[in-house]
Amino acid sequence: MKRALILQHFEQDNPGRFLDFFAEDGILPEYVRLWAGEEVPNLSPYDLMFALGGPQDVWQEAEFPWLRMEKEAIREWVSARAKPFFGICLGHQLLSDALGGEVGLVEKGEHGVMDVELHTDTDNPLLAGLGSSHKVIQWHMAEVKTVPDVAEVLASSELTAVQIMAVDTHAVSTQFHCECSPQSLSAWTGTPGYVPIFEKHKGAGSYRRFLEEAYPLMREMHAMTKRLYDNMAINNGLRN
Repeated sequence: MKRALILQHFEQDNPGRFLDFFAEDGILPEYVRLWAGEEVPNLSPYDLMFALGGPQDVWQEAEFPWLRMEKEAIREWVSARAKPFFGICLGHQLLSDALGGEVGLVEKGEHGVMDVELHTDTDNPLLAGLGSSHKVIQWHMAEVKTVPDVAEVLASSELTAVQIMAVDTHAVSTQFHCECSPQSLSAWTGTPGYVPIFEKHKGAGSYRRFLEEAYPLMREMHAMTKRLYDNMAINNGLRN
C-alpha cells in the first residue's frame, strides 16, 4: 500500500475530501502532528507529501520552531526527491517559502466563497480538463507575494495573484481550501472560535450566509478538486 505523509498544524484539521481520494488509490494517510512536537520521519518510505492549512504564518519560526524542520522536509521532498506534493493554504505558503519565494500579509483577506480564474494559456497537464473559472472556499490573511524561480502560477483571484502554484507536475498547491467538504464545514462550525473569527472579517451573521452559499456548491467544488488531484496522481504514478 502506498503511504501519504500528512503534515498537520492543529488538532482539528485533516485532508477532508482527499481522504476519499486516497482510499480510492490505496494510499494510507499517516499524520505528523507538528504542532504537538512530533518529528518529521525519514521520508524514504512515503509516496506523497500533503501539507495542510493552519493558524501559523510561515515567518513565525521563533514561536513555532518546528516550521524550520517542516520547510527542510518540503525542500528535500520537492526539490531533491521531486516526489508528489500537495499543499493547501498554509501548506501552499510553506511550499513557496521553502523553495525561495516570499509570503506576507494581505491588505484584505479572503473569507468565504469566491471565484478563481485558471491560467488557460499554460500547457501544464495539472490543469487538464479544468474550466477557466471556479468557485472555491477561501480563509486566509497571508499570501504568496513572490513565487520561487522553479514554480509556475496556475490560477489567480481578484485579490490574490497566486491561487494555484506548481513545480513541474509533481508539486501543486492551492491558497484556497480545496479539501473542504460538507464534513469539513460541520467541523469548522463546531470548532470553538471559528465563527467569531470569520464574522470579525465579514460581519455579524456572515457565517450563516457563507454556509448557505457553500453547501449547494459542494458537488462542483468536489469535481474541480478531484480533477486537480487526478491530474497530479496520474502524472506521478500514484494511480494503481
